Amino acid sequence: MNIGDLLGAMVQTGMSPSSSDRMRNSLGGGNVMDSLAGMLGGLSQKGGGGLADALSGMLGQSAQGGGGIADVLSGMLGDAGRAVGGKQNLALGGLGALVGALLGGGGKSVGGAVGGGLMALLGAMAFNALKGSGESKPQIPLGLLEPQTDAEKTELEQNSELILRAMINATKADGQIDESEINRITGKLEAIGADADARRYLVTRIQQPMETEGLIAAAQGKPELAAQIYGATLLAIEVDTPAERDYLDQLAAGMGLSPQVTARIRELVGLQTA
Repeated sequence: MNIGDLLGAMVQTGMSPSSSDRMRNSLGGGNVMDSLAGMLGGLSQKGGGGLADALSGMLGQSAQGGGGIADVLSGMLGDAGRAVGGKQNLALGGLGALVGALLGGGGKSVGGAVGGGLMALLGAMAFNALKGSGESKPQIPLGLLEPQTDAEKTELEQNSELILRAMINATKADGQIDESEINRITGKLEAIGADADARRYLVTRIQQPMETEGLIAAAQGKPELAAQIYGATLLAIEVDTPAERDYLDQLAAGMGLSPQVTARIRELVGLQTA
């Protein structure tokens, strides 16, 4: 089982009714997404991997200095490209797959690429929020930064699993996951090509008790990872019940995220701060 594939499959299932809208907001909102769709013309109506492939290619060319579609997303990346010596060192191809999925492309063949795009998006959100807080000089999170060594690839895989676990954990915050909801999620996973091991992993995680303290412990002393976990949680749930709001407060406090950082992440996904 590949965690990136499962993370991408989770994105494509629609974790909550607002998940897609929040990812769109964090990518720049409706105007940016409309511009991307317009630049790609009829590709946004095609199935399969065509749209994601086109976006990934355009983003890759832009990273080498060719201009084009990545310039539309450059505001989201802030100073991240300059901090790592140029946009060519950022994981822009994964963002292309994620945008493609949000615009109606993608399919069974791009689950891992969409998962990589989610990690890049969460990395960009974390970098943006931490940089704006003035508390410290953040590092570029793996996921937004392309891993260069085997150790970094292993770390990214571990972080991706933590993000997946955080999303699953969040769905249990209000105690309302039932068998029909599990069947809905696993049915969508099967429809987009997730294998039996992936579905089994997901069901096992959903049925286990909440692991909030374990997630908090994993993020201790790692503000970039903590911010990514918080951002992923906002993508996974509606935050429309007292239990979910309490869970978010507990998670942020336990991981040591300041109100400035959490408010910025909420702003990025289009969620008003109470």
